Amino acid sequence: MATTDFPAEIRALRAKYQSIEQVSDVEGIRKDIEELSEEAGAPDLWDDPAAAQKVTSKLSHRQSALERLETLESRIDDLEVLVELAQDESDDDSLAEAEKELVSLGKSLDDLEIVTLLAGEWDEREAVVTIRSGAGGVDAADFAEMLLRMYLRWAERHGYPTQVLDTSYAEEAGLKSATFEVKSPYAFGTLSVEAGTHRLVRISPFDNQGRRQTSFAAVEVIPLIEQTDVIEVPDNEIRVDVFRSSGPGGQSVNTTDSAVRLTHLPTGTVVSMQNEKSQIQNRAAAMRVLQSRLLLLKKEQEDAEKKAFAGDVKASWGDQMRSYVLNPYQMVKDLRTNHEVGNTSSVFDGEIDDFIDAGIRWRTNNRNEA
Repeated sequence: MATTDFPAEIRALRAKYQSIEQVSDVEGIRKDIEELSEEAGAPDLWDDPAAAQKVTSKLSHRQSALERLETLESRIDDLEVLVELAQDESDDDSLAEAEKELVSLGKSLDDLEIVTLLAGEWDEREAVVTIRSGAGGVDAADFAEMLLRMYLRWAERHGYPTQVLDTSYAEEAGLKSATFEVKSPYAFGTLSVEAGTHRLVRISPFDNQGRRQTSFAAVEVIPLIEQTDVIEVPDNEIRVDVFRSSGPGGQSVNTTDSAVRLTHLPTGTVVSMQNEKSQIQNRAAAMRVLQSRLLLLKKEQEDAEKKAFAGDVKASWGDQMRSYVLNPYQMVKDLRTNHEVGNTSSVFDGEIDDFIDAGIRWRTNNRNEA
């Protein structure tokens, strides 16, 4: 029976940890914590609640990042001691425990390595995700609702707070569109690899002849606007429409016309919000998402100008970035990374971390090659 080469495995863990530590800039994190702690201790901090919330949130995130790094280093040290003692005393139970910790540490380091790849301009931001049904009729609307549940379950598994901002129900079943926030650091950098066209192939439950149906849904991911972002939207560039919120089957959610639709006239960008209780709340939420989309649009325009000089990038997100096939076989496959899973139920239940990790690595590799 082959035995684990613990010294070699632990050396590999240390090498990976040191690589992550170097990229993470531990000294920079400590400096940020020191500066943010001083800001958080200012007596007038809460005179501006929005700014105070930003400072305390950033401080908490930096402290968590440092704690995560220090904890992993400590776990590697403890594993080394455990292995030495177990081998000296020929303690099989402790060696089995060390084997499990070796696997767990490898997974933790892989997860942390993914975070170090999120170095884009807005990767640290919270995310706003919009799902829209595409071609495929009622199956597409049902697919959009399946994707909404998938992402909300993914966030729930990680303990990330979410807030559904808007849902537009289809007439027969499912959703025309849905927009929600994921309120966690690096949510944008993480979920942005999910943006694109998703395809579902299955026997349609809405077809009385039991035919196989292909349907599509689009996923859009944008970074959440922050107070420091300067996106001025003059009132004369916005058309505001107010309408009555509605749920499935046309049932009224609110008895007042509280839903709000904002149209940015120069770009044609439209944002609707109806899940808050008042028109004022819906308008504020819609404006925040509108500003986020305009911020991303501005960045895309700047990037397009740069690409005009640099030439076409080899990799493209393109259409149909992922296929969910339920018939004639069971398979979810990402067409960019070729990562695939046969357990489709687990994927729709939110187990998509492997797809996200593969997508982040794929994006990083293509950025480096571009």
